[in-house]
Amino acid sequence: MKNILGILFILSFVVGTNFYIAKRIYQGAIVLFPNISVLIYAVLYIFVMLLVIVGYAPHSYKLKNVINGFASHWLGSFVYLLILFLIADIAILLGNAAQIISSPLLPNIRFWSALIVVLITTVLMIYGKYRATQIKHVSYDIELKNSAESGELKIAMISDLHLGASYSVKNLSKIIQGINSLEPDIVCLVGDIFSDDINLIRNPVVVKELFRSIKATHGVYACLGNHDGGLTFNEMMRFLEESNIMLLNDECTIIDGRFVLIGRVDASPLFGFDGLKRVDIADIMVSVNSELPIIVIDHNPLHIGEYGKEFDLLLFGHTHKGQMFPGHLLLNYMYVLDYGYYQKNVDSPHIIVTSGVSTWGPPIRIGTNNEIVSIAICMTGE
Repeated sequence: MKNILGILFILSFVVGTNFYIAKRIYQGAIVLFPNISVLIYAVLYIFVMLLVIVGYAPHSYKLKNVINGFASHWLGSFVYLLILFLIADIAILLGNAAQIISSPLLPNIRFWSALIVVLITTVLMIYGKYRATQIKHVSYDIELKNSAESGELKIAMISDLHLGASYSVKNLSKIIQGINSLEPDIVCLVGDIFSDDINLIRNPVVVKELFRSIKATHGVYACLGNHDGGLTFNEMMRFLEESNIMLLNDECTIIDGRFVLIGRVDASPLFGFDGLKRVDIADIMVSVNSELPIIVIDHNPLHIGEYGKEFDLLLFGHTHKGQMFPGHLLLNYMYVLDYGYYQKNVDSPHIIVTSGVSTWGPPIRIGTNNEIVSIAICMTGE
């Protein structure tokens, strides 16, 4: 019953908000095109909505990439059209109630407000698309005091490549160059390497070559994110192996005889990992040398609470920091940490959440950055 109510709520929201946006755009268009047919306009708008839905249905991959590209751009526009139209209409309502705006002026006010909203949305989309091509470097210095020996480890960390989504492959060469410029000891890919279907990657041979060109003293490691599954899961696994990326599925490995690295399976894959399930962290720790510093790569920071003082550093992605303003405001209520660095107290693990190195859904960034993270770990001994 709850599932049915949830589906009905989502459908009502989607239909209602689209009707509202369609109506407000029409109120502006009718002034410029007084002879426009309501029926033709409605059919065109519904056709656009169907394209957005069909973009996620199976068909030829070439067509799917085109439709997905259109759908993702529309979704980004939809968010800002809805927010800006609501702001404009609240302002009009208050102005009318305060008798600042008279009723005869309302049609003209609605036209100009619609025009301004569309123009602002267009500017935001252009700006957001530009931001989606830019990559920032973020660095953290972590001091560990629970080691029996001194030493250093440099980690290059990225997450949420979403290969197959817009800009993901176009930016990959720049991303790899950025990683190599850090001269890391290890590279950690913290989930969502793919975007649900490996066949969406247009140049898989080139992508593998780029991955193999990563220069890291002790190798490249990855964990699964919620988009790294589905019907092509096994092909994804082969792809990573052929790219010289070591996937840790609730497994651990020792780095340079000095650090333990654990990679977690994501708990909520959208389309499954071909039967692979996340195991309890206690089961993994049975085979872990607890005398060494323990680093964990785990895609979703919702699982921060699973890790106690026996862990030293936790690396997460997934959130994109909201990707588009005001998304980060919502994430503040969902996560203990949705972005950046956090340590509860001196006995707690250090935690880093990255905003990711690419986009998902709308291929835009507003108020957030694509980033490559550099982590310098210094062991001071006891």
